[in-house]
Amino acid sequence: MRSRRNHLKRMTVPEIILTPLIDTFCVLLVIFIVAAPMVQNGIRVDLPFGKSKEVGASQELVVTLNKDNKLFFNTYPIARGALVAHVRKMLAEHHEDIPVYVRADEKVSYGKVIEIVDELKQAGVRFVAMSTRPV
Repeated sequence: MRSRRNHLKRMTVPEIILTPLIDTFCVLLVIFIVAAPMVQNGIRVDLPFGKSKEVGASQELVVTLNKDNKLFFNTYPIARGALVAHVRKMLAEHHEDIPVYVRADEKVSYGKVIEIVDELKQAGVRFVAMSTRPV
C-alpha cells in the first residue's frame, strides 16, 4: 500500500498537446481564405459584357442592383433612401478617392442605373466604376 501511495505522488500532470488544435486552425483559415471571395459574389447579377477592365484590384465599396431592382451595398440589402448616408459614412472611414463600383443586372433599365450613379455623386463619390463581365 505504501508503494502505491508513492507511485501516485510521482505521477505527472498530463500535458495538453497543441498540434491537433493548430492543424484544425490552419484548415479553418484556408477554408475562410477560399470562401471569402465567393461571399462577395453572392448576389446573382448578370452583368453586361464589356471590353474595358476595372482598374482596382480590390473592390471595397460595391453597389449592386439586381434584376428585381433590389439594392445592395457590399452584399447587404439597403433601402434606396439610406444609400447616400451610408456611402458618406463609408467614405469618411476610407479616403475620399476610393472608387465605388456599380454592379447592375443587364435587364435593369439604364435610367435606374443613372439614378444610382447620381445618388452616389450626391454622396460625394468622385469615381464611379461600372462593373462588366469580360467578352
